[in-house]
Amino acid sequence: MSQPTSIAPRFTPLMASLPSTVPFVGAETIERRRGRLFRARIGANESVFGPSPKAIEAMGRAASDAWLYGDPELHDMKAALAAHHGVRPENIVVGEGIDDLLGMTVRLFVEEGTPVVTSLGGYPTFDYHVAGFGGRFVRVPYVDDRENLPGLIEATIRENAPLVYVANPDNPMASWWGAADVEAAIARVPEGSLMILDEAYGEFAPAGVLPTVDPNDPRCLRFRTFSKAHGLAGIRVAYGIGAPEITSAFDKIRNHFGVGIVAQAGALAALADQEWLAGVVEKVNRSKARMAAIAADNGLVALPSATNFLTIDCGRDVVFAKAVLDGLIERDLFVRKPWQAPMDRCIRVSAGADADLDLFAEALPGALADARRG
Repeated sequence: MSQPTSIAPRFTPLMASLPSTVPFVGAETIERRRGRLFRARIGANESVFGPSPKAIEAMGRAASDAWLYGDPELHDMKAALAAHHGVRPENIVVGEGIDDLLGMTVRLFVEEGTPVVTSLGGYPTFDYHVAGFGGRFVRVPYVDDRENLPGLIEATIRENAPLVYVANPDNPMASWWGAADVEAAIARVPEGSLMILDEAYGEFAPAGVLPTVDPNDPRCLRFRTFSKAHGLAGIRVAYGIGAPEITSAFDKIRNHFGVGIVAQAGALAALADQEWLAGVVEKVNRSKARMAAIAADNGLVALPSATNFLTIDCGRDVVFAKAVLDGLIERDLFVRKPWQAPMDRCIRVSAGADADLDLFAEALPGALADARRG
């Protein structure tokens, strides 16, 4: 048997400097550590209501062709998405979830030392990609539990940053800016800079939130996903809407066979079933109303939400909120929480089915009692 070599891998200095971590700890990881399964999985903003039956049927039919690579040009998907949004296929880029699209966008614009503007406490996967390409963070704190949209634009102008990341509706706070405010912010983005407008939760937003944006404006790239309202998180399909000179650049670096034939079939069928989508949004709204009532019954305040989850103010500090979170996990409920002050006083709970919310109502009083004694 050969002896192991002592020669170190020739990682780049940047790679060697990065922590060995992932943005989120998965429910499965926690289950393995604990040695038992969760009774309710209401922490990752997945849709417990599942995908359209028509999408399931389409994926089943496509499974027999899984020996084939999916269309590398994604022709049918781009055509369907363009028709749905009233744009041209050239305005569409498709990827393996928004996380994949974020990584490629950062790769297109960021090298070591490049300033990138984002919110302090915002979506951590975007930060993960920026760090991975050596970008320099320009972080803007939240104000009143929502992203500081004017502050983000001012920082972009001041730093001459090529990228500014905005999530609207927002994760982790479920807050939002109105369409007119977002449109005004895009109008202030400097020439040569790009706003990444993450609308992963756009289907849940109330009227007047999603802006009207010229799809050929090179200052804005909008992202949507099939992971949330469409209930297809497990197949990893998302898309961007932007100017052709932006979307076409992804062809230089994307994984051309990354969105497989089964995923394409499921996403196309889900997009066509708008009736199912409307039903999911209705179920989510009912679920959020009940969760808010459960929080109120326990002396907590649920913040207004334009997403498929509630951010619940635990009323104290991060230590107390973490104790509440730990208490819910100990009672076999998978939930999460914001990581940055002052939002870290909250927990974040995804919309659930009636059985999930029964468990939440049962577990929350005990978790709070333990936290108060702690």
